[in-house]
Amino acid sequence: MSDLVVLGFDGTGTADEVLTKLRSLKKENLIDLEDACVVVRDSTGAVQVKQAVHLVSLGAASGASTGMLIGALAGLLVLNPLAGMAVGGLAGAGFGALSGSLADYGINDDFIKDIGKHIPNGSSALFVLIRKSTPDKVLPEIQQYNPRVLKTSLSNKQEEQLRAALEHKPAAA
Repeated sequence: MSDLVVLGFDGTGTADEVLTKLRSLKKENLIDLEDACVVVRDSTGAVQVKQAVHLVSLGAASGASTGMLIGALAGLLVLNPLAGMAVGGLAGAGFGALSGSLADYGINDDFIKDIGKHIPNGSSALFVLIRKSTPDKVLPEIQQYNPRVLKTSLSNKQEEQLRAALEHKPAAA
């Protein structure tokens, strides 16, 4: 089961920087992210949501490839597999994009928007759905960004441990 952690940051670009850092840690197998999202609230109070997984383009790509395959097979029946592949690819891309726009994967969009309304102007928040992690290696990497724990799905004890670990400043080298 995955754990949801929402971290708040000062500055509108900080959550993006931390997400980039977490993606590099993912390449080192220190954290396994199921989903992530960045919310930015600019100085005027406008909220912008940046999804890490763009479902419309993902749906269009998978729909196009499936449609091309089915279209090519159907085109063989009428002795014109290229036309079948073209028509099938277009139809599949359309249906895939439509299904991607209607899907809600990972973190609930309404929850993201609600939290986004409550963060201060000129700040950002990072929503991460974590399958597993190595906290003693991940947390020191993000401490420098001064994150605040806004919400979690962790137990009260685990959440307090996370807050304490993020408030702990690393020793000077």
